[in-house]
Amino acid sequence: MDGEKQSVERFLSGRQPFDLLPRHALDALIGALEGRRLDAGQSVFEAGARLDALYVIADGTVDMVSASGVPILRLGGGDLIGARELLRDGPAPNRAVTTSPVRLLALSKAVFLGLAAEHPDFATFFSRSQRGRAETPGDVDLTTLPVGEIMTRDPVTIGADASVGSAARLLRDRGISSLPVTTADGRLVGILTTGDLTCRVLAERCDDNVPVGEVMTPDPFSLAPSALGLHAFVAMAERGIGHLPVVDRGRLVGIVTRTTILRHQSLSAIYLIGDIASRETPAALAEVTARLPQLLAQLVGGGAEPQVVSRLVTSVTDAVTRRLIDLAEAELGPPPVPYLWLACGSQGRSEQTGVSDQDNCLILDNRVRPEHDGYFAALAQRVCAGLDACGYVYCPGDMMATTPRWRQPVATWRSYYAGWVRTPNPMAQMLASVMFDLRPIAGDETLYENLHTETLAMARANSIFVAHMVANSLKHQPPLSLFGGFWLIRDSDHRDTLDLKHSGVVPVVDLARVYALQGALTPVNTRERLIAAREAGVISPSGGHDLLDAYDLIAETRLRHQARLIREGRKPDNFMAPGLLSDLERNHLRSAFVIIKTMQSALAQGRHALV
Repeated sequence: MDGEKQSVERFLSGRQPFDLLPRHALDALIGALEGRRLDAGQSVFEAGARLDALYVIADGTVDMVSASGVPILRLGGGDLIGARELLRDGPAPNRAVTTSPVRLLALSKAVFLGLAAEHPDFATFFSRSQRGRAETPGDVDLTTLPVGEIMTRDPVTIGADASVGSAARLLRDRGISSLPVTTADGRLVGILTTGDLTCRVLAERCDDNVPVGEVMTPDPFSLAPSALGLHAFVAMAERGIGHLPVVDRGRLVGIVTRTTILRHQSLSAIYLIGDIASRETPAALAEVTARLPQLLAQLVGGGAEPQVVSRLVTSVTDAVTRRLIDLAEAELGPPPVPYLWLACGSQGRSEQTGVSDQDNCLILDNRVRPEHDGYFAALAQRVCAGLDACGYVYCPGDMMATTPRWRQPVATWRSYYAGWVRTPNPMAQMLASVMFDLRPIAGDETLYENLHTETLAMARANSIFVAHMVANSLKHQPPLSLFGGFWLIRDSDHRDTLDLKHSGVVPVVDLARVYALQGALTPVNTRERLIAAREAGVISPSGGHDLLDAYDLIAETRLRHQARLIREGRKPDNFMAPGLLSDLERNHLRSAFVIIKTMQSALAQGRHALV
């Protein structure tokens, strides 16, 4: 028993908020803990439950899932569950369910509240989210909330055969401004708004008996419940709409309106994207993007998870790109043939931070003729120059749509990929690495859909190409010395620092890209690729879990470093002195590098699926 107590003491004593307690209080806490073990898939507690204990996760992972079934966040070793509910004496808003075998340490409600009352610093800790992650939707910025958490559930609907007169009375009686139009089995086919009634019924002097199906907006844009609230705002701002249906597997489950957004809105990327939609010049857009560093620092300081921060920062870049394209088209006129603007690099993967250049290209419809290139060259020049003015500097390697090579019809792109796969020389490997991270930003997405899936299948089938890509992915190594310490940069510009991008993030990005090729997996984002690879059996569950944890830790460390530089009035970079970290943080970072090194070694030996 003494040995077990010492183990628990070692586990808790170096962790917040337990390190805020005096020795006698920590001893009392440890003595009051009760160990509990749960198998994967078991519930710790259900949504709506009144908790009787604070839970500390000693081993394993627990998912917080909303009452509607939407995953919110994943908690792991050292994370706490239930503190706010106990302090507020309220029901749990979410369900906690184990995703692996879990060992919990339970501290009774009475003991926890007694410690909180006696030790103010300990209690104050819980006014912030544990490790910056909120447990309740009310504590999360709109940008981090799934649409399923903010939507109006089970909205009033109407059938396409109903009369517009009955629709108008329904809108009046319910005090609402829109009616999703659905089939008998709940499938969304359209939407009717008060604006539709004004423009298509009253203005046209239509009869009250006209069917709703004749005046509704058919096949309206919709989002899934798992999309972020930010995505809903961006979609409404860019499309000029005020009502956005939420659809799950084809069936209507809710609706989001501008009022919904405003009710949840706080200082965030929301404001920046709202500004972007109304700016008329690159200089005006640059005024908006100048606020991006502060947004990054705010998000990191507020505890947003790394993947949320990078997606939000990238969403701003996407919005700027689309606005520049709109401005260019307004000046140049409509395009002669359909086209698709795509981003690659960190923007393509939705992984931008405070340091980003631009990487982009254009895929053109095969009907394009030589005389059309003047239009697309001018479009690319305006957009790329605008991005540069907004702080996204020109790509040093000219991987931009301004370069004719990266502004070609689908047939040419297909030949590019075929050539890279067929002849995987070093240049082909480098180009393939970049171009396998493409993501559509604006235009006709069908131009890329088939090309993407065809290329993945072709690459997977060519073992020589995959072998070359594996070798290419091992060029960036974690900064570990022979004896397990950090290998620090020795040049004068960044002496005695770690390059958290090229020695930390990039090795995982490269691994994830290879896993995606081996499994013909379509995600482009690194985390999504790792999750997909784990689920597809390309890597083992334990290897995938460890690599995700390592990636998240390095990404978080990198963002916190950049946020600190921004708060100090300095330009963010990727070079961090390890001395700025605590001993515990350095040990965790070193462990993350060891995991990456292990996965690289396994990949090199062809046994990654067994790790």
